[in-house]
Amino acid sequence: MEYMLFVLDMIGTVAFGLSGAMTAIRKEMDVLGVLILGMVTAVGGGIMRDIILGNTPPQAFVQPVFALSAAVVSALVFIVLYFHFKGYRQISGYWFQHILMVADTLGLGVFTVAGVRAAFERGMGINYFLPVFLGTITGVGGGLLRDMMAGDRPYIFVKHVYASASISGAVVCVFFWKRFGENAAMLTGAVSVIVLRVLAIRFRWNLPKVVYDGDD
Repeated sequence: MEYMLFVLDMIGTVAFGLSGAMTAIRKEMDVLGVLILGMVTAVGGGIMRDIILGNTPPQAFVQPVFALSAAVVSALVFIVLYFHFKGYRQISGYWFQHILMVADTLGLGVFTVAGVRAAFERGMGINYFLPVFLGTITGVGGGLLRDMMAGDRPYIFVKHVYASASISGAVVCVFFWKRFGENAAMLTGAVSVIVLRVLAIRFRWNLPKVVYDGDD
C-alpha cells in the first residue's frame, strides 16, 4: 500500500510540476522561474495541508524527493521546449492548453484524495468537513499559488468547474472511506475528480457568475 501511495503522489507531483513549468514558459519566465513555479505548483498544496495539520516542517522539506522531482520535470520541459522549438514563442497554443489541462486534471484528482488520506491518518475523519477541506486545499493549493505568482486570476475561481470538482471528489472519497475502506475511496474519489473535470472541459461547464459590464 505504501508503494502505491508513493506512486500516486509521484504522479500528482509530475503532473503539477509540468503544469507549473508550462505556465511559467507561457509567461516567458527564465529557467529559474520555470523551476520555482514547477516546484511550487507540485508541493504548494501539500505545504498548506501540513501547516493546517500542524505538521512542521512540512513533508515537502522533510522528504524533498517530490520537490526535487518537480524541479527535474520542470527543467526537462524547459530544455525540450527551448531547444526543440528554437525558442518558446513558437509553442502551439492548441497543444499547449490541452497538455496543461490534462496535467492539471490528473494532479487535481491525485492530490485531492491525498489530502483526504492525510486527514484520516491523523484521526481527523470524525466528520465530513475537515477531510473534504484538506482534500480540496491539497488539490487546488498549488495551482492557486501558481496563478498568483504568474500574475493570473486564480484558475480555480473562473474556469471549468475546477475547485468544485475537487470538492466533489473529496466528498465522494470521504463517503466511500467510511463505508468501503481506503483503496476504494481513493480510487473512486480521484476518478470522480478527473471525470467531472473532463466533462466540464468538454461541454464548457462553468459555475454561474455575475457579468459586470462597466460603471452605472
